[in-house]
Amino acid sequence: MTHAFPVYLLLGGAALIYLLFYPFGKRMAKDQLQSIGLTNHAGMVPELLRKKRDKAHPRVTIWEFRNQSIPLAEWEDNRAAIEAALDISIIKMTYGKGKSRVLVYAVPAQIDLPEILCWKDKYLSPESFVLVLGESLLGPVTVNLAHIPHILLGGSTGSGKSVLLKLLLMQAMKKGARVYIADFKGGVDFPPLWNRDCRICFEETDLLGLLTDLVAELERRKEIFRTAGCSSIDTYNKSTGESLQRLIFACDEVAEVLDKTGADAERKKLLAQIENRLSTIARQGRAFGIHLILATQRPDASIIPGQIRNNMDFRVCGRADSVLSSIILDNTDAADLIPKDARGRFLLHDGTIFQAYWFEESDL
Repeated sequence: MTHAFPVYLLLGGAALIYLLFYPFGKRMAKDQLQSIGLTNHAGMVPELLRKKRDKAHPRVTIWEFRNQSIPLAEWEDNRAAIEAALDISIIKMTYGKGKSRVLVYAVPAQIDLPEILCWKDKYLSPESFVLVLGESLLGPVTVNLAHIPHILLGGSTGSGKSVLLKLLLMQAMKKGARVYIADFKGGVDFPPLWNRDCRICFEETDLLGLLTDLVAELERRKEIFRTAGCSSIDTYNKSTGESLQRLIFACDEVAEVLDKTGADAERKKLLAQIENRLSTIARQGRAFGIHLILATQRPDASIIPGQIRNNMDFRVCGRADSVLSSIILDNTDAADLIPKDARGRFLLHDGTIFQAYWFEESDL
C-alpha cells in the first residue's frame, strides 16, 4: 500500500495526459474518410492527430491530419464529401509543417451563412479605401483598392452580381470617389437616382470619349506625381495637402461592350479603341487612383482580353457554370461550391465563400 498510491497517481497522470492530447472522434474520422474513399494507393486513410481552436477565430476548429501522402488537390476534390462525412463546413484546407500534414479549418455544419445580410452604414470601413463586400464564416470580407486596384465580378443571371457591384460603388462614393458607369442593359439597373452623383453612358461613342478622358487624366497625374516626387495618390495627397479623387469606372456587363461578334469594320475599330483604353487603365491605374470594376455573366473567354483580365487581381464569382467560373477564378469551384439557387453567395479567388450585403437603392 505504501507504494501503490504513487503508482496509481503516476498511472492516473499518464491517462489524463493521454486524454488531453488524444483527439476525440479519431476513430470515427478515420472510418468516415475511409467510407468516402479518401485513401492513398495502399488503401491507407488519413489519421486525425489533433483538433484545436483557431486562436484568431474562436468559432473555427483546426483538424490536423497525417495525410498519408494524399495530395492536397485530392482533399479539395473531395471537399463536399469530407464536409458531409465529418458534419462540418470547411473554410479552407492547407498543408501543415511540410506536406505530411493537412490542416482542415472548419466550423460545425450547423453554423452557416444567412441567406440575406442587409447593409447598414455602420459596416462602412473607416480605413482609407477599404470596401466591404459581405461576411464569411471568418468575418467581414473586404478589398483595399489602394493595394488591389481592379475587381472582376462574375455570376449568372440572378446571382446578385449587380447588387454587389452597386454596393461597392455606393461605398466608393461615400468615401469621396468619382464614379463612372457604362450601362448597356437599357438603364434598368441604374435608375435616375444614380445620375445625381455618377456619370453614366449608354452609347459606345460616349464610352470611348469617357475612357479617353480617363486615360488623359492618368497621363496628367503621372506628370504631376513625377514632379512632386510621389509614387501614389495617397502619398501625393498627404505630401501636397491636395484632395485628388480616386476615379472608378464600372461596367455591369463588360461582354456587351467588348463583343465584336457580327460587328462591321467601323464598329470593330471603335471597340478596339475602347479595349485599348481599358487595357491602359488596367495596367497603370493603381498608383494614380484610377480603378476598374468589371462584371460579366457571359461564359466566353474571348470576351475579356488577357491584357485586361490578367490585371484584375481581385476576382469574385457568384453562381455560375464551370466555364464562367474558370474564366473568373481559373477553376470550377464556383460551379461546385455555390448552390444553384443561391443569391448573393460568392466565392473569392482565394477560396473564401461569403454572403454579400443586400443593398437597397434608398441607401444612396
